[in-house]
Amino acid sequence: MAKSALLKSSLAKKYWMALTGLFLCLFLTGHLAGNLQLLVPNNALNFNKYALFMTSNPAVKLLSYLTYISILFHAIDGFLLTYQNIKARPIGYAKNNPSKNSSISSRNMAVLGTLILVFIVTHMVNFWAKMHFDKNMPLQTITVEVMGQKQDLYLTTNESYLPITQVAKNYEEASKTGAQTYIENRTEFFNTQAKVKIGEGYKDLYKLTIDFFKSKGKLFNVIPNEGLVFTILYVLSMAVLGFHLLHGFSSAFQSVGLNNSNWTPKIKLFGKLFAIVVPILFAIIPVYIHFFLK
Repeated sequence: MAKSALLKSSLAKKYWMALTGLFLCLFLTGHLAGNLQLLVPNNALNFNKYALFMTSNPAVKLLSYLTYISILFHAIDGFLLTYQNIKARPIGYAKNNPSKNSSISSRNMAVLGTLILVFIVTHMVNFWAKMHFDKNMPLQTITVEVMGQKQDLYLTTNESYLPITQVAKNYEEASKTGAQTYIENRTEFFNTQAKVKIGEGYKDLYKLTIDFFKSKGKLFNVIPNEGLVFTILYVLSMAVLGFHLLHGFSSAFQSVGLNNSNWTPKIKLFGKLFAIVVPILFAIIPVYIHFFLK
């Protein structure tokens, strides 16, 4: 009974909020390191190799599941803590000066967290979901010049090349057109006659990302230059993330008990630097893609 009450207490929720929050900070660092490859010119292959590793390596996949669970727990605990605080204090104090007693970010953690959750869901729909489930997810191609003529080729993970004109979308199409190769399971190349797998392509997450932020289409068929809109919204989301981290990072260490005169100032300083540098570096990526990448 006592154990159950402890797990349901606000103290326990703050503890789990802190642990999941710190784990998500580690995820942010790793995710940023991978995404910074988008700033390197002509780096499509390396970025797509990174994407393949992140979606196929068993250890990384396990960490991914832990990340999804952490996001879920962090969000639920945040909502429950906010509800408990409101319920515990239905009427504000007669004298209250929030600007002196707390920071803007600490007073608006629930709002900031909700906005970040909306961003995460939107981000996953546009990238993660397409990467995993979209049948029209493009495969990486390269263009080479052979005897003065340009030829488009599929690039495979075993470093071989397949002419696009000789690859059908499926076996039925290959049978009708006489194509030597066809695609199965979205990424696997099969020999048409032997029905034997001869290679696997790279999902072109690089192209998907570049096209997303450079899109000239209309958002909802109304707002022009949707790539610019996506870039602005991404930058604003990173600003929200920065404000959330300004309070959340140092608060997490305090919640797990790392709170003393020697370490607290250092943790707060590192937390401020983390909250500023990481979101800025994330924000630079779409800005570079939209305005500077040729």
